[in-house]
Amino acid sequence: MTSAHSSDGNRQPNREVTGVGGNGIAMLFLLLINLLASGGAILLLLADPSGGLVIINGLLLFSFLFILSGFYSLQPNEAAAITLFGQYKGTDRPNGLRWTWPWMGKKKISLRANNLISQQIKVNDLRGNPIEIAAQLVWRVTDSAQALFDVEDYRGFVTAQVEVAVRTIGARYPYDDFEHKEVTLRGDHERVSGELRTELIERLAVAGITVDECGFTHLAYAPEIAGAMLRRQQAAAVVAARETLVSGAVGMVEMALAQLSGKDVVVLDDERKAAMVSNLMVVLCGERDTQPVLNTGSLYQ
Repeated sequence: MTSAHSSDGNRQPNREVTGVGGNGIAMLFLLLINLLASGGAILLLLADPSGGLVIINGLLLFSFLFILSGFYSLQPNEAAAITLFGQYKGTDRPNGLRWTWPWMGKKKISLRANNLISQQIKVNDLRGNPIEIAAQLVWRVTDSAQALFDVEDYRGFVTAQVEVAVRTIGARYPYDDFEHKEVTLRGDHERVSGELRTELIERLAVAGITVDECGFTHLAYAPEIAGAMLRRQQAAAVVAARETLVSGAVGMVEMALAQLSGKDVVVLDDERKAAMVSNLMVVLCGERDTQPVLNTGSLYQ
């Protein structure tokens, strides 16, 4: 099948079809018969060098070379695209010794899985922060005709499209969200990796290539803002810890006042409650151990 152009000028992609290759074992057996016949013809020619034997011997030699030039072999997970004077005729996939007409061209292509780790590239995330990203993917050829005839270099095509896809996904989400309300590159690895795989499959479909798995191998802020972002993360962590600490302390103070009032341990007016709340908050929220102070007088002195 060759590439064609429709009436609106859009190029139609090549599609893989079954090739014209045949089993080479049968042709190898025929080659051996030809070889034995050629040997016998040579012996007869030496005994009686007549013109007829010369012609027969020449035909046997020609057929020997004709059969020999049609052999080729395919390893497991390897295919051969068969062409005739540049026209695609089909793809031969069965492995082993194969044979086709000598005038048919054969372009071999690997169908094995390939692993690719992209280079680290700098991308601006959704908030405009520069980040560094590198991705790893496992890809393989599914359509040999598209890989060989629809792109110039399918391996180089994969490398280029990986960079474009990584830039697209990297700019779609923020690197991190301190409030944990958004999808982020760092916090939602499985979801982002799934979207990267979908993006790559769509981009590589034109080359007859699919992606089995992919993910990020490197994800970090760019060096020029890494220090500032680290301080920001530390500050956010401190604020979050303080919020949790204060919330817990308030709950404990409320519980203490409720139990004191409920069990009639002591009757506190508003000023005494305020003093107790102040002391309890200092004890519960302070970073250092508190030192008790004994008041020998009344609370109002």
